[in-house]
Amino acid sequence: MRHQQPEVYSKSSYHVAYFPVQAIGKLHEGDLQSLVDPQLQGEFDSEEAERICKVAFWCIQDNECERPTMGGVVRVLEGLQELDMPPMPRLLAAITERCDSLGLILFSSLHAPAAPSCSDATATGSDTLAGGQALAAGHKLVSANGKTDTTTTTTTTTTTTGMSTGTTTVASSPGWYLGIWFDKIPVCTTVWIGNRERPVTESELKAAQLKISTDDDGNNLVIVITKNNTSTESILIGFTTAASSTLAAVLKNTGNLAIVPAETTPSASSEDLLWQSFEEHPTDVCLPTAKIGWNRLTGSNLFIVSRKSLVDPSPGLYSIAIDNNGMLGLSVSSITVYYWTWSSGGLGQLVQALNGLMAADPRTKDLLIPTYKDTDDEVYFSYNFTDESASVFVPIDIFGQLKLNVWSKEEQVWETVYSQPSDFCLPYVCGPFTVCNDDSGPSYCNCMETFSPKSPQDWDLGDHTGGCVRNTPLDCISSNKSKTSSSDVFHSIGKIMLPYNPQIIGEAVTQNDCTEACLNDCYCNSYSYDSSKCSVWHGELLNVIKHDGIVVTYQAVLYLRLAASDFHSLVKTNVIIAASIAGFGLIMLVLLLLILRNRFRLCSVPLHDIQGSGGIIAFTYTDLCRATKNFSERLGGGGFGSVFKGVLSDSTSIAVKRLEWMVPVKERSNSVLR
Repeated sequence: MRHQQPEVYSKSSYHVAYFPVQAIGKLHEGDLQSLVDPQLQGEFDSEEAERICKVAFWCIQDNECERPTMGGVVRVLEGLQELDMPPMPRLLAAITERCDSLGLILFSSLHAPAAPSCSDATATGSDTLAGGQALAAGHKLVSANGKTDTTTTTTTTTTTTGMSTGTTTVASSPGWYLGIWFDKIPVCTTVWIGNRERPVTESELKAAQLKISTDDDGNNLVIVITKNNTSTESILIGFTTAASSTLAAVLKNTGNLAIVPAETTPSASSEDLLWQSFEEHPTDVCLPTAKIGWNRLTGSNLFIVSRKSLVDPSPGLYSIAIDNNGMLGLSVSSITVYYWTWSSGGLGQLVQALNGLMAADPRTKDLLIPTYKDTDDEVYFSYNFTDESASVFVPIDIFGQLKLNVWSKEEQVWETVYSQPSDFCLPYVCGPFTVCNDDSGPSYCNCMETFSPKSPQDWDLGDHTGGCVRNTPLDCISSNKSKTSSSDVFHSIGKIMLPYNPQIIGEAVTQNDCTEACLNDCYCNSYSYDSSKCSVWHGELLNVIKHDGIVVTYQAVLYLRLAASDFHSLVKTNVIIAASIAGFGLIMLVLLLLILRNRFRLCSVPLHDIQGSGGIIAFTYTDLCRATKNFSERLGGGGFGSVFKGVLSDSTSIAVKRLEWMVPVKERSNSVLR
């Protein structure tokens, strides 16, 4: 079979022809002919080709249990066993997805962090969608400066020196979204999503159009889906109650999609903007000129919210905002806790710090201008750039880190210049009942012992925010009135940063009291005791961090509550591991002793072999001590030392001279005469 270069189908077909995705799509359609090398001129066994394709895609399924054994592969290839049609591997789809253009786009919810270019969608040749016009899948708007696009595409989008609007798709995509992205960068990066909570389904895509509609309440920018040629459904993107009868949607040079009076295009001023995308309704990215802040007059709050996961762009766990007290902070919405903050009085200092940071980095020197304003009307944080040809965006990723990304024209990649917080473990990135290791290794998130990932599929995709769950439920006293005590036990986890939100038990003054207090509470999952202070945790354990011990060292110990069966299994496993290590160490010690013994043997000559030999013979000091009875019979003395009489084991008489001035080096201080 042949490997084609990535290409995009026409607007009548909505699947990307990246070869692995295309191959499984053609397999499902029963069209294997298009995958076969034309040089074969149709001379191939279609059944054999189908078997090969099925085996290939079953072998790369996400779940290891679904992959065939080698014996099964052989039987299938020989035609002795049948295989069902394989589904699209989720991980493959997430990695290989792509979109057609940059700018405003309908995109599928499969996210690819390094997808190919989105610039293949059909441009309308305009930055404006006028009343009565419609933007369908496969088309896009492009800003006047060519920097940004708007279109329909998959969750994969690209970014370049321009922005656009249009439509694209990806195989096996669970949903389609309207988005804005850069137009000429070869990595598709969505920076705004219009319908992140209501995707267009695959079956609705052909009938979906972006247009401006008018109803009794005003003028709306909507995605209209026609059903059965009679009824329609509208997905609201933007709306205005302005009295103007003729409106248009325009994609500004900044990438901001706006509704304006038609007569003001293409030079609409800020006063003409009746509705705006990321300027008024940001999603997970802060772009230049966009604001994060609080309007004291209207009460509106502008903030950005992370995506839920790599494959779901709907609102996720993390957000950054300025509260009504003027404090800038990153927070976790599920537990309403700030994990990074900057006080209201210090935001001006934050701007100074950022200016210093930007000036120190050649990638951002004289490029960005951060701004903080605090007036009677509003308080906000924003930034702008001095070079409009540069491509910059600030997302809050699914792991809760705020990042400043700059496009490198030389390396053709997005480079992260700044991130906050710098410790990626702080935003609860690993989810409940996990331990986060800050060594930045591939397995920085680990389930606590006797726990398993809640979603193995998300775990395989690198999304650990779902955390882990118990393998065995706890033994709760209240659920069994006949029991007087719980059989649960505690397992210690040392040298960690303790979880978020502990409850202090003042009555527990000893560790035994602390243990009993936790055991007698069905909702207690763990405790920690230090210096007469007892802390317990109820519900999910979040933000347990283990550092490398080089820069930061934590000494706290967490006692995790486990079911007795899990604990005994854990102890048994640890005993087996310890015994294996001890056994291995013992074997290595024996081998070392044998090696040393053989080495010493090589250094000596057997005494019974010296008869008839001539020349110089080497003896060990121990042999000479034994032969001379520890140098007890002195025959005389001379230069350098004394001479002693000795008898070897074969009754051979010898004379041994011991060099007195070299006595400490015993093995080399004796000469022997027979």
